[in-house]
Amino acid sequence: MERSSTLLVHFDKGTPALANEIKLALEGNDVAAKIDAMKKAVMLLLNGEALPQLFITIVRYVLPSEDHTIQKLLLLYLEIIDKTDSTGRVLPEMILICKNLRNNLQHPNEYIRGVTLRFLCRLSEAEIIEPLIPSILSNIEHRHPFIRRNAILAVMSIYKLPQGEHLLADAPEVIERILNSEQDPSARRNAFLMLFTCAQDRAVNYLLSHVDQVQDWPEQLQMVVLDLIRKVCRSNRAEKGRYIKIIISLLNAPSIAVIYECAGTLVSLSSAPTAIRAAANTYCQLLSQSDNNVKLIVLERLNELKSSHSDIMVEMIMDVLRALSSPNVDIRRKTLDIALDLITPRNVDEVVLTLKKEVVKTQSGELEKNGEYRQMLVQAIHTCAMKFPEVASTVVHLLMDFLGDSNIASAVDVVLFVREIIETNPKLRVSIITRLLDTFYQIRAARVCSCALWIIGEYCLSLSEVENGISTIKQCLGELPFYTAAEEGDTVDATKRPQQINSYITVSSRRPAVLADGTYATQSAASETALSAPVLAPGSLVTIGNLRSLILSGDFFLGAVISCTLTKLVLRLEEVQPSKTELNKACTGALLIMVSMLQLGRSSYLPHPIDNDSFERIVLCVRLLCNTGDEVRKIWLHSCRQSFAKMLADKQFNETEEIKAKAQISHAQPDDLIDFYHLKSRKGMSQLELEDEVQDDLKRATGEFTMDGDDANKLNRILQLTGFSDPVYAEAFVTVHHYDIVLDVTVINRTKDTLQNLCLELATMGDLKLVERPQNYTLAPESSKQIRANIKVSSTETGVIFGNIVYETSNVLERTVVVLNDIHIDIMDYISPATCADVAFRNMWAEFEWENKVAVNTVLQNEKDFLNHIIKSTNMKCLTAPSALEGECGFLAANLYAKSVFGEDALVNISIEKQSDGKLSGYIRIRSKTQGIALSLGDKITLKQKGGG
Repeated sequence: MERSSTLLVHFDKGTPALANEIKLALEGNDVAAKIDAMKKAVMLLLNGEALPQLFITIVRYVLPSEDHTIQKLLLLYLEIIDKTDSTGRVLPEMILICKNLRNNLQHPNEYIRGVTLRFLCRLSEAEIIEPLIPSILSNIEHRHPFIRRNAILAVMSIYKLPQGEHLLADAPEVIERILNSEQDPSARRNAFLMLFTCAQDRAVNYLLSHVDQVQDWPEQLQMVVLDLIRKVCRSNRAEKGRYIKIIISLLNAPSIAVIYECAGTLVSLSSAPTAIRAAANTYCQLLSQSDNNVKLIVLERLNELKSSHSDIMVEMIMDVLRALSSPNVDIRRKTLDIALDLITPRNVDEVVLTLKKEVVKTQSGELEKNGEYRQMLVQAIHTCAMKFPEVASTVVHLLMDFLGDSNIASAVDVVLFVREIIETNPKLRVSIITRLLDTFYQIRAARVCSCALWIIGEYCLSLSEVENGISTIKQCLGELPFYTAAEEGDTVDATKRPQQINSYITVSSRRPAVLADGTYATQSAASETALSAPVLAPGSLVTIGNLRSLILSGDFFLGAVISCTLTKLVLRLEEVQPSKTELNKACTGALLIMVSMLQLGRSSYLPHPIDNDSFERIVLCVRLLCNTGDEVRKIWLHSCRQSFAKMLADKQFNETEEIKAKAQISHAQPDDLIDFYHLKSRKGMSQLELEDEVQDDLKRATGEFTMDGDDANKLNRILQLTGFSDPVYAEAFVTVHHYDIVLDVTVINRTKDTLQNLCLELATMGDLKLVERPQNYTLAPESSKQIRANIKVSSTETGVIFGNIVYETSNVLERTVVVLNDIHIDIMDYISPATCADVAFRNMWAEFEWENKVAVNTVLQNEKDFLNHIIKSTNMKCLTAPSALEGECGFLAANLYAKSVFGEDALVNISIEKQSDGKLSGYIRIRSKTQGIALSLGDKITLKQKGGG
């Protein structure tokens, strides 16, 4: 049977010691060998080995030793060994141990006395302790504080035993007398702890009689006082007024640990604004600590205060923002998360000013995480500007300086912020467009360029803005054509091929891009990568434009965006430009740029040709400029912007609805008791006590004290484990919390017999692990017992918990086994819904392999034939037209909708590539639209037509 242990020692199982070797070493005279042998004996006993033959040897050769280390190891040995027989009676040989312990308690050396008293704290056999009581009590008044503090702990441990009150009947009186005269801080703390644990009334009386001195008490004693206050106030809430005064006084204690505990105690006991404000101020002061772990813990407490007392926390927002001075990114992120929820019209200007100062600091410093921190600040300012549009004008121009930021994620956040502000703040349109055109040449990231070009195409409305937009794009593209015939002929030489000419370029990728709804689209631009110093391409200018460099690196998706932007600008120029000559000049210039990009994409000048989607998009722009209709002009000039405005409106609506849902508060029941505060007696109550009474009444009236939101769901989580006719009835309440599953099993003895050694034996299947085995119990007739089992979850796969209940009765020698019903743990039990922004969703989708891939190996030689074969044989519906690349190796990608093959709706993406040897290879991605996944990684599928194939 497993037993509890008070020791934990590392044990190397690879080289276990032999009992005979240990015995020989103990019988020798070498002190070092004895010490080593005692250590080995202790480790063997801790790991379940029984060494009964060593006891007499230790009594003969180890007990007389005067070495302190040996005496300490001897006490550890005595702590581990069995001191009782199978019936629970103390072994006769323990009398020898009693004599040695009594000698140790009267030993002239203080260390021997102290460790022996500490050993007695872990002894539970009353027969061994009883002869030692006089010696223990004599040590309480010893001159050395080390002995006194351990003697008090020994008295407390003995008094807590079942027979403790008989062994030490007057222990509380003795300890209280000692407490009044004791000067050692640790001894006073132990004495007060003994009264707190064993005689709470005496501890409360001592505290209330020394209220004025609590501030001067040592730190250890103040911590125990706070524990006492929490315990008393939970059992009797009416008495908490007098104790809150003590807590408030301790907020000025010199110890950081004490004031932290005081703040937590205040929050748990009182809802009075004065108390909450004092706790929040304390937490804000603790943010100045140098330890990052302390700051994170304090920020977590402030976050809890924010959710329950946001009106008070709003006043503390500037104090919270001081934590941004820490260089730790996690602390900064948590600080910004708290501050953004506390922004109001009264403090938004102050908060935005602080954030602007932090943004400026990121420019000057050379810290490692400056880019990431700047991105967080941009997102925070973005949130402030969306909540309070009037502050946007103070920050948008500052942030636009970071459009060319070396941190691409930060630059993307800036351009998305600018895009949203220019739509929601029409007054800022002219200044934003002017600033964007002035800084556009600084942008080096393809994603930022694409978004900035969209803004230019949609929001350049006046004649000067449109002309400046077209000229800016032309300047960034440089001279045309992008290459000459001579340079194309030189591309056979690898050294003459165009090199990446900027530090941040788009690496061409043929992996399908993921759209916001989870579907796929063929796209060549995939990711930006930081590279080495720029190298100029053949035929490029000395000061090459950013758009030209990106296109020469093979980013034709950006080329399609440039074509669309130029098309919009030319169409708008038709509305604002009276001169037909200037209009035709601009139109031909745009057409020349588009044709040059098509020529570059079809040439052998670049290693990768233009992708089909970009090619078709550019061709569409060329056709549109050659033949423009009113309906098409309306779509290009108005519909895109209207769609964006609708998207922002939907986003704002969803956020508003979410806030409303969170603000709903459950009210009290109609028959609940209501206390009228104005009719209460105020005699002898301080202002703090009055506030606390008011807040308690408000909580009671709104149902906060009795609010237990999930009563119906709790009943649904109760599982019956045995039948009603079984001698033992059991049911389990399953609680799932992140990666922990807690089983609270109620076991009821339905028989007239006493059940002995009743044990709940559990086992798991799947990625579940039982943390600890429940202990054995004795169950009286018709009584019940609550047994708790903890289980760890290590993956998202479905698991099963099964087991049985085993017990013995006095009438039957054999053990009885009751088999339990299985408990199925489903993935949905520990998954909760959450929201995610589009940008974050795409980043995570690209980072994690959330889809299942199925390898393709077929004898078919044509990609489209294979796709048609898939569609016909699986009854799928094609969502997007298949696209293919021309060249030596074909490529095909399509989105399919599987209806019947996988048993449920699933989104399927097929990517097939023809290799140089003529064979097809690739993969099929399956993403289920419900909770399950149609195929697991590595599974094979067989596609059959009717009649074979």
